[in-house]
Amino acid sequence: MYLARFSYDVLPVHRQRAMDFIRREVAAAGKAGLRARLLVPLTRGQGGAALQFEVALTSLDQLEGLRHRGGSAAPQDWMHAFSEILTAPPQVEILRVDGVQAGGPPI
Repeated sequence: MYLARFSYDVLPVHRQRAMDFIRREVAAAGKAGLRARLLVPLTRGQGGAALQFEVALTSLDQLEGLRHRGGSAAPQDWMHAFSEILTAPPQVEILRVDGVQAGGPPI
């Protein structure tokens, strides 16, 4: 299994709007049968992201499909509108989940 994590930088004035965009992304992932969540950092170091979107994938091919859908019928419009409030391009991390898990629910 893989985790893809997208980190977004936005100004505080745009935080709620950015959260709405990411919630659409979470909903689109759910409709595609993927587990996803919005992460809101309570603390962050200098240069840390304001918001994050994380999705669990069984195949890296799923990532491409999700990013092209973008939670709407017109993904280019959605991505363009979201990019207008970002202060920097999103940072993307792709992680492979080790098979050993401690207690607690998966994402």
